[in-house]
Amino acid sequence: MANTFKLKTDTAVGTSLATAYTVPSSTTTVVIGCVLANTHATAQIKADMQIVTAATSGENGDDVYIIKNLPIPTGASFEVIEGKMVLQVGDVIKFKSDTASALDVALSVLEQGP
Repeated sequence: MANTFKLKTDTAVGTSLATAYTVPSSTTTVVIGCVLANTHATAQIKADMQIVTAATSGENGDDVYIIKNLPIPTGASFEVIEGKMVLQVGDVIKFKSDTASALDVALSVLEQGP
């Protein structure tokens, strides 16, 4: 089984939930870090991070928020994941800001697959 470290990024996330990462087929993913940054020039933003669990992974198929309406000051960042989180095939990580094009995301993952 191959282990591959990857960095997934998304820039200018806006006011609709945007998919930043989907676990590929035949893969288990360990999320090892996630940093959110407010790129708005003058305003604080509020950010959401949601995990959508694929029903096909044998789990509940629930949509759960890891953070909801997290305030991030102008020019600041926030580390969301301080531990580890395991995701299965088809699970999705999404992000949203309450301000258009004001959130950048850096997601570090370890993919374990064939």
